Amino acid sequence: MEPQGEGSAAKGSTVRALMAVKHQSGKTHSQIAAETGLTNVYVAQLLRRQAQLKPATVPALRAALPQLTDEMVAEMMRPPLRSYDPNLIQEPAIYRLNEAVMHFGESIKEIINEEFGDGIMSAIDFFCSVDKVKGVDGKDRVVVTFDGKYLPYSEQLSEHMVSRPRQ
Repeated sequence: MEPQGEGSAAKGSTVRALMAVKHQSGKTHSQIAAETGLTNVYVAQLLRRQAQLKPATVPALRAALPQLTDEMVAEMMRPPLRSYDPNLIQEPAIYRLNEAVMHFGESIKEIINEEFGDGIMSAIDFFCSVDKVKGVDGKDRVVVTFDGKYLPYSEQLSEHMVSRPRQ
């Protein structure tokens, strides 16, 4: 397996190899998550090279997916090239997620501002999971949880800019 580098072909090759290991294991992302203590979305991010495998997690991931090679683990420990294919929006499930965020986004932003102040939710100090629950009508429902750190916007006082020399 060649290092990921900047090329999408190399990343694609790595992702295909990692997904093959997952498929051979017969386990779901949620099963691997339960065995590793990670969220199911983070497991998917690791296998898609959208997140970096941390050293402390290696033993649990190796136990969950024993077919991972040393080369695969080493590649997963490198900082990833986080990216997405803009054509993914054409996939119906991804389109609907985007649609839901766009439809509810303004209201979510208003509530964040009311509850926290002027700021945003971090997508770096962030947890995400997907769960299946039964609705009150007995039908399956999808629960997507976004759990991000609140980041307030800063008032931009020139005296607080460390890049400017003090006068």
